[in-house]
Amino acid sequence: MIDFLNSVYPWIKAIHIMAVIAWMAGMFYLPRLFVYHAERAQVGSELDLTFQIMEEKLLRVIINPAMIVTWIAGLIMIGLGAFDWGSVWAWVKIVSVIAMSGLHGWLSARRKEFAAGTNTRSGRTYRIVNEVPTVLMMVIVIAIIVRPF
Repeated sequence: MIDFLNSVYPWIKAIHIMAVIAWMAGMFYLPRLFVYHAERAQVGSELDLTFQIMEEKLLRVIINPAMIVTWIAGLIMIGLGAFDWGSVWAWVKIVSVIAMSGLHGWLSARRKEFAAGTNTRSGRTYRIVNEVPTVLMMVIVIAIIVRPF
């Protein structure tokens, strides 16, 4: 099995990169939807229901599957020796990916609050949160490509 995985390593890496792109696209967009949802939609209104559908489908159809594929492909690459666990960059990357996954979970919980009509956070909160995936993505890319530490 290891020989097979090594032989398809470039495909695993390509799948990983494509999944990361899809995951990040959703992680950039979902907090932006929350900004508009919090600022413009009254609970129970047609706009509220439209935002709920958009947010739920974005999570269920794009963000969740992309995160799962990202993790699976990443763990396979780690298993094949893609990480140098003695280097700081590897730890920075894995901690940042775990933080991104935690943010994913936090955003999922906020979607449930919007669906229940119990959101208490302002558009400003979601504007600030909207910057977190960008910062984490920058740290992850620099850690894996530049390996400055």
